[in-house]
Amino acid sequence: MDREEKRKIILDNYNDDINRKEISSSDYIKVNSRNFSCIDNIDLYIKFNNNIIDDIKFNGEACVIAISSTSLLIKYLIGKSVEEALNIISNYENMIDGLSYDQSIIKDLIAFDDIGKQPSRKICATLASRKIKELLEKSV
Repeated sequence: MDREEKRKIILDNYNDDINRKEISSSDYIKVNSRNFSCIDNIDLYIKFNNNIIDDIKFNGEACVIAISSTSLLIKYLIGKSVEEALNIISNYENMIDGLSYDQSIIKDLIAFDDIGKQPSRKICATLASRKIKELLEKSV
């Protein structure tokens, strides 16, 4: 994927409001993901139906990388089992850390493959994945 394609994916998902909204329903579990070294502060609202992620919404204030990666990641997690979601997150975080990963699992998240070259941006790109993973690991 060339640089322009990556940029388009990142900006499209930054501007995509489809899953960006605050939820007050008790059907959702709310977790907060915050980067204390900057403005990034995202609330995640996750709804389960047995072992399946039925829905994820998010809201907050954050940089382009944090918002875009959150938006794109949750699109891939909705409808997945906890195990499938953990596999997606693991492959995504491995890519960010420069480790071995399966590109077919992370699909367009490959747009963030250069983030690891900027250590300060790794936190932005994994802001949502770390919190979702933490929640999912507790549910297994």
